[in-house]
Amino acid sequence: MCRQTPSCLPSCCLVTRLITSHSMLDSTPLAISLVAEPSGFKYESYWFTETAGNGSQLLFNETGRVYFLLTNGTQINITSGVLGSMADYFHRATLDSDGVFRQYVYPKNPKSSVFSGEMWSAVSLLPQNICHAVVTGIGSGVCGFNSYCTFDGTKNQILSCACSPGYKFFDEERRYKGCQQDFQPQSCDLDEAATLAQFELRPISGVDWPLSDYEQYQPIAEDDCGRLCRIDCFCALAVYNESTRTCWKKKLPLSNGNMADYVQRTVLLKVPSSNNSESALSTASKKWKQDKKYWILGSSLFLGCSILVNFLLISILVFGTYCHITRKKNGPLSQASSTTQLPLKTFTYKELEKATSGFHEVLGSGASGVVYKGELQDDLQTHIAVKKIDKLQEETEKDFTVEVQTIGQMFHKNLVRLLGFCNEGTERLLVYEFMTNGSLNRLLFNDARPNWNTPVHIALGVARGLLYLHEECSTQIIHRDIKPHNILLDDNLVAKISDFGLAKLLLRNQTRTNTGIRGTRGYVAPEWFKNIGITAKVDVYSFGVILLELVCCRRNVDLEVVDEE
Repeated sequence: MCRQTPSCLPSCCLVTRLITSHSMLDSTPLAISLVAEPSGFKYESYWFTETAGNGSQLLFNETGRVYFLLTNGTQINITSGVLGSMADYFHRATLDSDGVFRQYVYPKNPKSSVFSGEMWSAVSLLPQNICHAVVTGIGSGVCGFNSYCTFDGTKNQILSCACSPGYKFFDEERRYKGCQQDFQPQSCDLDEAATLAQFELRPISGVDWPLSDYEQYQPIAEDDCGRLCRIDCFCALAVYNESTRTCWKKKLPLSNGNMADYVQRTVLLKVPSSNNSESALSTASKKWKQDKKYWILGSSLFLGCSILVNFLLISILVFGTYCHITRKKNGPLSQASSTTQLPLKTFTYKELEKATSGFHEVLGSGASGVVYKGELQDDLQTHIAVKKIDKLQEETEKDFTVEVQTIGQMFHKNLVRLLGFCNEGTERLLVYEFMTNGSLNRLLFNDARPNWNTPVHIALGVARGLLYLHEECSTQIIHRDIKPHNILLDDNLVAKISDFGLAKLLLRNQTRTNTGIRGTRGYVAPEWFKNIGITAKVDVYSFGVILLELVCCRRNVDLEVVDEE
């Protein structure tokens, strides 16, 4: 049963309504399995119960217990014990995203409840520890390859995935995708001495990868087990059981990793040696001494080959000079060819609508349009920001693709990169890379002040971006609306200028304030109030205002005070 309460969402209600007071089942057993996408291949079930023919019932009774009643009268519990009667608690049961079937209760009277606060509490789960329940001969298991699974069964029964020392997640936001080595893999061309010098073994207790082994030794000592793994370029770790003196060598990718108290074996993980550089120098010295007898022959071959190499270099220089002169004469053609090396991707409106979940999550809005957060359906699941352009100038609407391609050629580490666009019917959309730390507004105008180094690096980044737009582009670009809202920050707080080059596309009144001036109040240069030509200095003036805000960590204009005055 599921009642409409603040914590009961429609999605969970749909799941719990599958379990009513009683349901009739046929002879098909009920099972929970992992399924590989997109093939739909079903792995072996990690939980199942068999029914005793037609007429078996799935019951959810008034005490809150979920169980099977077979035709012979046998009861098979799905949730254990008395969890609280329907009179005192709301109940729901869901198959959660981690593959665990959980039953939750919500107290009707939170003050008299033994459960914590006004929230849903998990009171029963199946299986009890999914990290131990799922072991697949094919596939990675609960967590991704090269990671291991931990399960906290004390409080909220939370599943988490972790990487071993020397490994890192493919994606920090989606840790279930697994881990990769955070060092250069071992080369199979090294001799035994070099390998022993460059790699060492780090013991890990309580973690096990039950599969992925390709070699076994018994009986053997632990030191010999580790040495055999260190000199083997295929070996990622060795597992040693002291009681049986057994050694297993395992190679990547590692699967079905889990952490458990019952694991009595020791994992010997291969990682780069802490004194790797010093050992490498000594190994190189030994190798040079071994190869000294070949030096005379090698030097003779080198002298002989150098004559041929010098002749080829002279020919290349002469030919390269001729090509350079030819390109100089045909400058416009060479520039046109270079601009086609990195074309922007053309998206359909349906693709962007799907990527943004129907333009659901708004990141921000401004004079040029509304920006939505999205995710591409590619292998990397790239996060993007999609800007919907409201209106275009009539003279630029036909040349929209050409103008956007021009903007797309602007590549600089302090400019937000344009990934693609959509020009379909009346829809005009621009697709940018997603900046995780948002705009400079969020960093500056809050209670927590950043340390001094951060504003300095941001100021330098904005200055470099403006220098590129003003002096280093093939065509000078004047931004006309430099402000903290148009300066975005990536993962490392590197400043990137956004919305550059859009002034030529938009209607004139879209980039003007109520006073008829292009730009935003507080950042507008004095030139806008005079009947003189506008130059790149208007951006420099706006940048100076931002410098003051970076130093003081406060807005240059308090809009509420201005409106009152």
